[in-house]
Amino acid sequence: MRVYISTDMEGISGISTFAQCGRDPARYEAEGRPLLMADISACVDGLIEGGASYILVGDGHASGCNFIPELMHPDADYFTGTERPRAASGLDESFDAAILLGYHAMNGTETGMMHHTQSSKAETKYWYNGVESGEIVQSSLVIGHFDVPVVMVTGDLATCEEAHHFLGDDIVTVAVKEGFSRQCGILIAPEMAHEMLREGAAECLSRVELCKPFKMDLPIEGKMIVQTPEYAEKRGENLGKKINENTWVASFESPLDIYRF
Repeated sequence: MRVYISTDMEGISGISTFAQCGRDPARYEAEGRPLLMADISACVDGLIEGGASYILVGDGHASGCNFIPELMHPDADYFTGTERPRAASGLDESFDAAILLGYHAMNGTETGMMHHTQSSKAETKYWYNGVESGEIVQSSLVIGHFDVPVVMVTGDLATCEEAHHFLGDDIVTVAVKEGFSRQCGILIAPEMAHEMLREGAAECLSRVELCKPFKMDLPIEGKMIVQTPEYAEKRGENLGKKINENTWVASFESPLDIYRF
């Protein structure tokens, strides 16, 4: 069983603020990156217990280079760097299942800790085929392009609810915190969260046959709204067709193209 783990940071256990995810370099180095590596290790332990034969961990947060080499679990390989050729790099049709680890709810989710879609500063919002979507959908579309099902999603409670809404009831979800606002909530102690992640990862491999690759009818009609005016002024025309001062639309023949804007 070959498993791909796509990682983000806002939904990692013990993280409650954007500062830990990179806005404050000192807290990012001291807190954020080690917490990310610990969640990854717990997930890898569970996958090995569940029968995984190969695990590739993809670095999906911000511009990359979030992993700490000396904390890498020896039973997994890691895809990282600053010039990713595409989302979910390293993934192909040879994988049997995928996990979204440390994800967050889409922009505008009131109880979603650090909720955003792509940019919390630009406050971007996205629609695909008329359905407002966040990064869970974006990643699942890319993974589904390779006919690989997402079998587990982790993050806060709002993230898990969003995952079930789009991916169905058969996936495993692990809520490691519950948000009250964007940067405030109840956290489960990382030690306990790691046990939950290990158990969830071991369980999710039994769901592979139940979970289906996430797909949308092609071409995918995309819309992006930039809610922060100063960022809207910086967007390039190559990102799609601009229809007003803060809205762009585009048509994608492949899910691999959805990150054009």
